[in-house]
Amino acid sequence: MIRSILMIIYFIIIAILSLPLLLIFFIVGLFKPEAKANASLFVVKIVFNTILFIAGVKLTVIGEENVPTDRPVFYVGNHRSYFDTVMTMARVPRVTCYVAKKQVKSFPILNLWMMNLHCLFLDRDDIKQGLKTIIEAIDLIKNGTSVCIFPEGTRSRVPDEFLPFKEGSFKVATKSGAPIVPMTIVNSSSIFEDHIPFLKKSKVILEYGKPIYPEELEKEELKKIGAYTENIIKETYFKNKELLKTL
Repeated sequence: MIRSILMIIYFIIIAILSLPLLLIFFIVGLFKPEAKANASLFVVKIVFNTILFIAGVKLTVIGEENVPTDRPVFYVGNHRSYFDTVMTMARVPRVTCYVAKKQVKSFPILNLWMMNLHCLFLDRDDIKQGLKTIIEAIDLIKNGTSVCIFPEGTRSRVPDEFLPFKEGSFKVATKSGAPIVPMTIVNSSSIFEDHIPFLKKSKVILEYGKPIYPEELEKEELKKIGAYTENIIKETYFKNKELLKTL
C-alpha cells in the first residue's frame, strides 16, 4: 500500500516537472534534434530507475556486455508486465525506439516523452499501418536509433507460457541488418500484475543474450527467425527461473 501511494505521488511530481522540461527540449529540438533525444533519454532513465527503487525491484542483470554499444540494435523480449519497458529502457546505452500499442499515444505527457525518443505506436488491427510502422522502425535503425519490441504482441497472462513471436516484426532486423539482442525477463509480473492494484517488493532477472546476426543464420533458421529467437528466450527463461530461487 505504501509503495503504491508513493508511486502515485511520484507520478504527480513528474507530471508537474515534465511540463517545463518538455518545453525546453522542444526548443532545443528545433536546432539540435539529436541533443533533444539524448537529453530526453537521460531524464527518462533517471525517472525509470527511481520508479524501480520505489517499487522495491531488486533487479539482477546478466549478459549486459552482450549488447553492442557501437551500433543500433534490435531488442526482442518476452512480455509479462508494464515494468518490462521500465526495466529495459532504464538500461539502454543509446536512444531506443520502443514499439507500443496505439492506445499509449493517448496518455498525456508520457506520449510526449515517448515521441522525443522516436517511439512508434502500432495499431494491431490495421495491417497496412503495421507495415508502415515496420518501415519506420527500419529507417530509425539505419539512422542510428535502436529499436525494441515485444513480439508476442501483448502481455502474456499465463505464468511460464509464451505467446507466439510474430515473425513479421523481425523484418526490422533482417531488412536493416541490425543484430537481434534477445532479452529474457523473469518474474516481472510479481511487481504489479499478479496483485493489482498494489506494488510488491520483487526479485527480477533480466538477461541479455548474445546478439543474433541474421546474415549468419542458416536458410531455415532465417525463414523462422521469430521462432528461433523465441526458443533462445524460452530456454534462458526456465534456466533463470531456477536461478531466481537462489537469489
